[in-house]
Amino acid sequence: MYKIIFSKSADKALRRMPRNIALNIAKKIKRLADNPHKMPNVKKLTKHPGYRLRVGDWRIIYTVREGELLIHVINIKTRGEVYK
Repeated sequence: MYKIIFSKSADKALRRMPRNIALNIAKKIKRLADNPHKMPNVKKLTKHPGYRLRVGDWRIIYTVREGELLIHVINIKTRGEVYK
């Protein structure tokens, strides 16, 4: 089981979005703790280290530290904003 930590910007984004969307995203992030590589809608990023999880129109960018069993959620934004 991996431990999940959030960056300040990811935590702030999660707190500011509508509650129903935030709960759905939080549920998906908790499922990442079981296996962060083999979940549906997860892809490895090509130009940056890490992965992205798609939840509707929202994207969660995260990195995995295998040695520490740690998932670091870097950013949570809509599809058009997250890759800028």
